Amino acid sequence: MQSETLTDNFEDNCARFLPEAVDLGCVWALQGSEGFALCESEKHADTEVMPFWSQKEFAQAHCQGDWAGYEPAPIDLEEFMDDWLTGMHDDVLLVGLNWNAELEGVELEPLDLLEQLEQEL
Repeated sequence: MQSETLTDNFEDNCARFLPEAVDLGCVWALQGSEGFALCESEKHADTEVMPFWSQKEFAQAHCQGDWAGYEPAPIDLEEFMDDWLTGMHDDVLLVGLNWNAELEGVELEPLDLLEQLEQEL
């Protein structure tokens, strides 16, 4: 398992997400008293993104500032694929993958990610 931090290369960060998530059998989101962390999309107006990370340490790094009250929460990969991604699609949310310290990275349609995960498995 690689432990280097995420970089400014969004494609590399994204490429790490699938094999690491499959290897660990879960993905990590940030959960607080209000629910899960969301932020505005940088690419699509009036759309929110829910960020996920492939390692707990990556998620933990964001538990500061606006998200100081949040904790990394593991989501079982099967549940993520079966329930979360389709639900996010229905709710018109995008998925953020392995965002770096500046909260920058790839934003994907949930069903596109589901397709990629199915291919990875």
